[in-house]
Amino acid sequence: MVEPGTGVNTGLPIPRYASLRSNDVNLRVGPGTIYPVEWIYRRRQLPVEIIGESESWRQIRDMDGTTGWLHAASLNGRRTFLVKANEVMLRRRAEPDATPVARLMPGVVGRIVSCPENRPWCEVRAGEYRGFVPRRGIWGVGAIEAVAD
Repeated sequence: MVEPGTGVNTGLPIPRYASLRSNDVNLRVGPGTIYPVEWIYRRRQLPVEIIGESESWRQIRDMDGTTGWLHAASLNGRRTFLVKANEVMLRRRAEPDATPVARLMPGVVGRIVSCPENRPWCEVRAGEYRGFVPRRGIWGVGAIEAVAD
């Protein structure tokens, strides 16, 4: 028997985050190639939220709330983030007045290094920069979940 909030095919938590494996991923209206392509994602490592499973297909939601189905092979377990609507300051330490390392503009995608459970700061990498950002300024991590690379 599958636990509530658990994927029927993987046994992993639902919902959970993943990222797109390539620059060309088809979002379909249903779980299979017989369903039409509704959208094509052209951004490798874009974070998505897995909200359902059906055999080798995953139902996802993106930051804008668009939902649809992707083949599981289109996804990567590597945790990434997307900067939300406002720019975010990447800081040397997990403190609001710590030295700035870089300014991350809306739409920047990077990798989550770690996000301690129920803490307000996440350690991330964006291009050649590494530092800390407020959890509330990024999309791709739950409000209280723990993430470790």
